[in-house]
Amino acid sequence: MSFLKLSGKRFLVMGVANRKSVAWSITQTLESEGAEVIHSVRSKERLESLGKLLGDRKAYICDVEQTEAIQALSKSIAADYGTIDGIVHSIAFANYSKGLRPFHETDKADFLQATAISAFSLVEVSNALKPLLTEEASVVSIGISSTDVTAENYGYMAPIKAALETSSYNLAKSFSADTKVRFNTVNAGPLKTSASAGIPGYLESYLYAEKLTFRKANVATQEVANTAVYLLSSASSGINGQGIVVNAGMDRNYFDSEIVRLAMRPEK
Repeated sequence: MSFLKLSGKRFLVMGVANRKSVAWSITQTLESEGAEVIHSVRSKERLESLGKLLGDRKAYICDVEQTEAIQALSKSIAADYGTIDGIVHSIAFANYSKGLRPFHETDKADFLQATAISAFSLVEVSNALKPLLTEEASVVSIGISSTDVTAENYGYMAPIKAALETSSYNLAKSFSADTKVRFNTVNAGPLKTSASAGIPGYLESYLYAEKLTFRKANVATQEVANTAVYLLSSASSGINGQGIVVNAGMDRNYFDSEIVRLAMRPEK
């Protein structure tokens, strides 16, 4: 028997955008362990673009900005399957159409929209799907490992990802009143995904972060997926209300000798 004991389990994965997505790597890893994966995507257009990738896998349309869409998702899954053994929340959005600006110039509308999609959607989805979750189900969200860092090129998303993380912790407490459902986040270092490619100046930060890791190589998407799948499994039954950092030690190596040497080079 597999250590993870995922065979025969069913999970909802939210947020597949393309084959480079963390959500897609999680899907493939879950399936390799014998689990069934169903999906939700934000729009009909996204679903059509994923036609070849998803194949005959079941996929629903759910725009998490709309409460009624989340309720409809719950009703559809209940009708089609009855129960699920866990949820993967791999959803994030930020409007960078105006380029990067100082944090204090953040538009209220942009901030609230990004919060609704990237953080509060976890609360609404969990609430709506609560009746469908099996007794010891697991809910895993994909966050970032640098929510407490003032990264200029990440704009206002760091505090929003922090909201996602703390929402997960509070859901763990809230659900504990009458369930054994667990909530955890996987806080990833910089990744090579299509979503990150849309962040202005991301490449420079990615290369800088790579030099900060102990191994001088950033984490791979599959490494993040592996951690998420572990947290979805009963093998991690003792982990609840936690944020697991997966960043190859990036945040423990600020005084790396190479970084210090490069920073202190005399200006020409």
